[in-house]
Amino acid sequence: MDSIDTELAAKIRNDIIYGVHPEGERLSEAKLCDIYKVSRTPVRLALRILEREGIIRRGEGRGYHIQSPTIADILQAVQVRGHLESLAARLMALSPHKDDHLPDMAKAIQTIDDLIGLGRLDEPTIRQMQAANEVFHTSILDACGNAYIGFTCKQISHLPMLAAGSMVFDRGVLESPENLERGLFRLRLGNAQHQVIFDAVKSGNPVRAERMMSEHSHTMVEYIETFEKRDSSLTVSDLVAYSAADFTFPTT
Repeated sequence: MDSIDTELAAKIRNDIIYGVHPEGERLSEAKLCDIYKVSRTPVRLALRILEREGIIRRGEGRGYHIQSPTIADILQAVQVRGHLESLAARLMALSPHKDDHLPDMAKAIQTIDDLIGLGRLDEPTIRQMQAANEVFHTSILDACGNAYIGFTCKQISHLPMLAAGSMVFDRGVLESPENLERGLFRLRLGNAQHQVIFDAVKSGNPVRAERMMSEHSHTMVEYIETFEKRDSSLTVSDLVAYSAADFTFPTT
């Protein structure tokens, strides 16, 4: 269970991303205490967390100013994470302890494959895919033998699309059978890449594991660039809506 200050930091962070607290707004401890109905101590600790993340900066006087992440920030962070995950895949392929994590990775691949085979992308299916995808990616980070890779990834995991195993879900797949099939095809391709990474790691081929993970990670960059071309006014809060973990499915 997260501490009060960590939960509060998450609430303030989400409100900043969704524009509740606009760019440049001054945040004081007293103001946040009033908004979130908490005492000064958790507010003070939450502000320190957000300052380390770079979402707010300390003003010249008392209080903090908001510096909301931009699409460019997200793209840069995704590229960094991609390089780290690629290195992790390479190191895992060389690790003598990799066999301890391979069963979880294999199960995750099979789970995603089975869910794709259902031929639908409803909320339960997407949630299960997200969970399996997280297992696959966190297994590599945990098994690579370099704790700094996971540590660094965690430092940027608060940003949209940067959590371990994040999946992108194009809302357009719900608009027609053709779009649904296109979405399922993308998922099949992504899971096929998982299989190649798994095989390379299992066989001890670090070069192939690294190259395929690099290609796999770049998919997120391509998605964001596609969304930007589709909507020139794309915002960071829009990216949150495109992630599987935060997608709101229509009610029937």
